[in-house]
Amino acid sequence: MSKLITLLQEKKNRLCSVYFTSGYPKLNDTGVVVKNLEAAGVDFLEVGFPYSDPMADGPTIQESSSVALENGINLDLIFTQLEEIKEQINIPLVGMGYLNQMLRYGGEKFCQKCNAVGIETLILPDMPMIEYERIYKSMFAKYGITNIFLITPQTSEARIKKIDEMTDAFIYVVASSSITGAKGDISQAQIDYFNRIKSYKLKSKLIAGFGISSKETFDTVCDHVDGAIIGSAFVKFLSSNGVESIDRFVKEIIA
Repeated sequence: MSKLITLLQEKKNRLCSVYFTSGYPKLNDTGVVVKNLEAAGVDFLEVGFPYSDPMADGPTIQESSSVALENGINLDLIFTQLEEIKEQINIPLVGMGYLNQMLRYGGEKFCQKCNAVGIETLILPDMPMIEYERIYKSMFAKYGITNIFLITPQTSEARIKKIDEMTDAFIYVVASSSITGAKGDISQAQIDYFNRIKSYKLKSKLIAGFGISSKETFDTVCDHVDGAIIGSAFVKFLSSNGVESIDRFVKEIIA
């Protein structure tokens, strides 16, 4: 059983995940960021694979990806950086990228590399469900990889229940119909959306992301779903404060 699935079974609520951009702020910061986030008490991590043409990323993460790519980051180097710290960490790792990155790298090779460095779960926002079922589900299973699908306020109940059937870990609840980035407070409409999804009595954990940027928004979201993912706010914090201040950021969120 994967580390992430074990975690989801053992911790019932207030799960905290942080997204970071590999190779940012500096090329060799990846391992330091992972170890510092684990030490600060984050439950699991989203390892961002910088991409030149993202679909879901807002300005903050787009900028961090551009900087990382200029720094010289690529998939091979990300895998090498994670391999170097594999024996020093125990936190579940979720790879966050795009289907085209996997296709260009080679699907089988990509999955093999993820497995080798401890990435047990993947979030590929542009992965069509039908292609996952026909092509990638068996490939992922071969390498012990779980796939995460995203849902939005516009996702139909039928599709959500179909996703729930195919999910072994959690469903990524996109908190608003937009790109990533801080949005301010959580609205009543978003709370109604969370409660509607919960009313479906799904088997999967519900982890919300997009627009969660503070203790207040984290707490509000966790009152209605099982946990939350902080991305843009952390990336922005790193750009101003550096990797040595990671503990302070996390403690302010989950205290």
